[in-house]
Amino acid sequence: MRYLPLTDDDRKAMLDVIGAKSVDEFYADVPESARLGGKVAGLPDHQGELAVERHLSKLAAKNRSASSGPFFVGCGAYKHHIPASVDMVIQRSEFLTTYTPYQPEIAQGTLQTLFEFQTQVAALTAMDVANASMYDGSTACAEAAVMACRVTRRKKVILSGGLHPHYAAATKLLCEAQGLEAVHLPVAVDGEMALADAVDDETACVIGQSPNVFGTVTDMSGVADAAHAKKALFVSVFTEAVSLGLVTPPGEMGADIAVGEGQSIGVPLGFGGPYVGLFACTEKLVRQMPGRLCGETVDADGKRGFVLTLSTREQHIRRDKATSNICTNSGLCALAFTAHMTLLGDKGLRDLALLNHEAACDLADALEAVPGVEILTPRFFNEFAFRTRMNAEAVLAMLDEAGVVGGVRASRLFPSEHMGDVIICAATECTTPEDIAAYAAALKEIV
Repeated sequence: MRYLPLTDDDRKAMLDVIGAKSVDEFYADVPESARLGGKVAGLPDHQGELAVERHLSKLAAKNRSASSGPFFVGCGAYKHHIPASVDMVIQRSEFLTTYTPYQPEIAQGTLQTLFEFQTQVAALTAMDVANASMYDGSTACAEAAVMACRVTRRKKVILSGGLHPHYAAATKLLCEAQGLEAVHLPVAVDGEMALADAVDDETACVIGQSPNVFGTVTDMSGVADAAHAKKALFVSVFTEAVSLGLVTPPGEMGADIAVGEGQSIGVPLGFGGPYVGLFACTEKLVRQMPGRLCGETVDADGKRGFVLTLSTREQHIRRDKATSNICTNSGLCALAFTAHMTLLGDKGLRDLALLNHEAACDLADALEAVPGVEILTPRFFNEFAFRTRMNAEAVLAMLDEAGVVGGVRASRLFPSEHMGDVIICAATECTTPEDIAAYAAALKEIV
């Protein structure tokens, strides 16, 4: 059966009803130079399903999974162990439906899960309240910037030089679209405190990250104080949720808004997604928070129940009243996050964080012992940057040939900076002593 089974007669009948002579009339406003005048170059003619399946399987086989050998990639997406029970829970028919429950007011199971998710995120970040999730960490960061401008009625956003460049790009794009100014400070391995000096009377918010993209952990209480002194907000960003089991959480550093990526807890790497954005804030800002918020109540019989308490997105209220145009949240990923966090508990999360930090310390010691390697990150959780005496891209390619995925070259994230010899690597509880030994041995042979 063809996927597009329309006949020429079918198409003619449809065009007659519409009043068009051909499909080409629908594209009259598209310049001729932008139109495709034939087949797409490089694509083969149509094939049978079996042939296509074989071809795609060969292409997929070229990918190397994070579990196939020593793996040290981080920079916003981390390889963590996910208990089998998490997958079992999220695949139950009560949760894994063919359609997103857009009317959760009657889906008590969905609402209760989101309520528990919000509670966990609020506790994790030491903030008053959290929403029912965002698409991912970068869009959560962008929404936080716009929210801060709305709250302060100012138009200037200051981004740290250690903010993940993907988060910075998403934030700049949304700010530009809304007529806001985004000032990005110079890239720095240990430069979060520069935000304190950059804030002025026109600033709506300062956005800092800890651990930052280079892995540097910073107590940004001073940044929060400097922002509040100028009546601006402090937005704290994180890309590694597991770090909050060990490092000072945003709320304890004076953050007004805390945003980040929750992929590390319950969500696999998945070659880039889908992920789950975490968004929390102080209670006084709750009505300006994007997304939706679930709350606990009692029904007419006095029984405990859950309701959609706040929903400030366009799908639910008038556009001029909406705080965001987000149409939904990463529901299944939020469920996986909640299931994993429930299994861990407070002690389990702290133990997991300690395993991560210990693995990273062991990795740093092993790599620093290699001649020509310099560790750049002064304080880290499970990720750090180091410099080699060779081109980082060449080093990573040779490591790959040795069966080691060595990390991310900094020049990929910061192409305009002089970081051609810098590599950012991460270690987690999945990193074994054998993995570390293989990395150090391979690197020693290369440099």
